[in-house]
Amino acid sequence: MHKTIILLVFFVFHQLGFAVPSTLSSADTLYLSLPEAWKKAELHSRLIEIQRKTTAIALAEYKDAKLELLLPEILIKGTAEKASNIPIYENGVFAKPTQHEVIHTLYHVGAEFYQVLYHGNKYRLKIQADKTIHQLSEVQQNKVVSDIRYKTASLYLDLQRCLIFKNLIVNDIDDQETQLREIKSFHRNGVVLKSDVLRVELDLSKRKMALVTIENDILIASQKLNIILGEPDERIIRPMVPNIEKVDRHPYLHYLSLALKHSFAYHISEKQTQLSAINLKKVKANVRPNIGIYGEFYYANPQIFLAPYNPYWYSLGVIGVKVTYPISALYHNIHKVSAAKMEFEKEEEAHHNTEDMVRQEVKEAYLRYEEALKQIEVSEVDVKHAEENARIIKNTYFNQTSLITDLLDADIQLLQARFDLAAALIAAQNKYYLLQNIIGVL
Repeated sequence: MHKTIILLVFFVFHQLGFAVPSTLSSADTLYLSLPEAWKKAELHSRLIEIQRKTTAIALAEYKDAKLELLLPEILIKGTAEKASNIPIYENGVFAKPTQHEVIHTLYHVGAEFYQVLYHGNKYRLKIQADKTIHQLSEVQQNKVVSDIRYKTASLYLDLQRCLIFKNLIVNDIDDQETQLREIKSFHRNGVVLKSDVLRVELDLSKRKMALVTIENDILIASQKLNIILGEPDERIIRPMVPNIEKVDRHPYLHYLSLALKHSFAYHISEKQTQLSAINLKKVKANVRPNIGIYGEFYYANPQIFLAPYNPYWYSLGVIGVKVTYPISALYHNIHKVSAAKMEFEKEEEAHHNTEDMVRQEVKEAYLRYEEALKQIEVSEVDVKHAEENARIIKNTYFNQTSLITDLLDADIQLLQARFDLAAALIAAQNKYYLLQNIIGVL
């Protein structure tokens, strides 16, 4: 039964202090939604551009293979030669020869063509191979795009997580400073000990140091995202609050079915197996005859085609059928066929192995995604419990019925619970995109 869930709930992000900016605060600040980040990453990715060119090359080679089969080879040629007299050795090669005069200047201008009629089906197999290579390059291009999208999403979500953590720690520091002022007031009135004040100040100092670490994490995450988006390192990027995104939850078999239709690894392996099958057919075609039609037409001077020869221009046209049969291939091809057959069988096994790997990857990604969704539910409950616990401990502490350690522990537990919820929300989205990438539909 399909359940519709809200992956990232809008109000939760507002509870965590992550709001949409009404206006840009700086000319150097770039607010991006994830789809916008994907577009920029695809535009600036060198890997995608390389793969696009590879795909274009494969397409050009495929078109060339089709033309090679359909159109004849046409050649234009011409020669201009000078010939010497012909020495005749009437009394042996060591005796002085008799020189016979010949026409010394020879010209030959013409054209010839050759059209394949049958070449053991090799040309058609080459077209099939080039077409398959082009299809393979398209799948590889889509895989690169999907990988770049997932990497961008991962970096985008990492920055989003750091910003949420910063808002949480900043709000918590404000609360702790307010609480510290209250405790100092109680200390001045002799209600609490000086050690309580020192403990709270020490705990507040740790939070401020944690804020420094988080701010550095933001700078690091921003630079990584800037690089993949093609932006300057100093560019400030702020992820937009995600819209409410409804995701249909399906059983594992549904995702597996999609993966077997769209998985890049599966289809790459499939195309490689097809190429091996085509190569086996090409090797078997080595023992087939070659048939073609050829023709030639030329002008030549002098006329030496018919006797008596004369120094005049003449023309001649020839057309015919050429048939050859590679007899030596009958014994040379035995081991070639055997090797090609084993290569094909190897690719078939590799394809089955890839299918197993796809099933395993989909299963793992599916379970981790479900686990992340469960973690959100648990973290939401933990936050409620931690908030209630912190409220109770704070009341009892200021009523002098609990210790400062209890108060600090409750505050830390609340902060940690909020961190865990934010991390769970981001992790769930990350796992969702990972599952989509593995399936091949990101």
